[in-house]
Amino acid sequence: MATLRRFLRHPAAAGGAAVLLALLATALLADWLAPRPPLRIVGRPELWPFTDPRFPLGTDALGRDIFAIIVHGARTAIGIGIVAALISTGIGVAIGALAGYFGRWIDDALMRATEILQSVPNLIVVLAVVAVLGPEIETIVLTIGLVSWTSVARMVRGEFLALREREFVLACRAAGMTDRRIIFAEILPNALPPVIVYASFLVSAAILFEAALAFLGLSDPTIASWGRLIGEGRQTLRTAWFIAAIPGIAIVVTVLALNLIGDGLNDALNPRLRDR
Repeated sequence: MATLRRFLRHPAAAGGAAVLLALLATALLADWLAPRPPLRIVGRPELWPFTDPRFPLGTDALGRDIFAIIVHGARTAIGIGIVAALISTGIGVAIGALAGYFGRWIDDALMRATEILQSVPNLIVVLAVVAVLGPEIETIVLTIGLVSWTSVARMVRGEFLALREREFVLACRAAGMTDRRIIFAEILPNALPPVIVYASFLVSAAILFEAALAFLGLSDPTIASWGRLIGEGRQTLRTAWFIAAIPGIAIVVTVLALNLIGDGLNDALNPRLRDR
């Protein structure tokens, strides 16, 4: 509760949390808010926002309801962001914990592998995998999660290196506790706060990854996507700029809300900032 109070005392973070909750509610209620299929042609092309009550945000170049695409696209963006962040965080925590706790050749091997993966741009890897395996949503989520864990691993390794020689860990070893119990029950809970903060930024990065793939036409064509709507709207920027602007604003608002939440979590969980 004390952590929650510190978080809520951060006005920007509280605002970001309110926006994210609204987006989550929109994603969960998408079928009720926009019951018509988002990719169905339902009206006249390039209908401007607020000119027809049936289409509050207008229609795109094909005559599809932009409001329906935005609402259902929220489910796509947030779902991909959360699942991909969970995958990358889980892998990063596991590798970082093993490297930081055991050290020696295990640390060297895992960190060299991490550095090799960090030397390759993540977007290039994602583009290559999607181009080979296809643009199915499962492939996109898994690939984004598998290329985003390296920073988490290095962070967790640093925390474990700092904590493994602390008095409470030495006492656990003297008491005969197993390495597994020391890692998961003693060190990991103390190493998680910065990981939780960073996870919010991983969600943002995953949303931007999916938007970039969709913009390039490499995402799943059967689902509503903000990035694809931006990509399609770039052809009509001079005559119907709102087609690209509306999903662009949705991405900016979502990523900004997540970043504000990350800043608030950092202030709430970082012991050095609790009294600030």
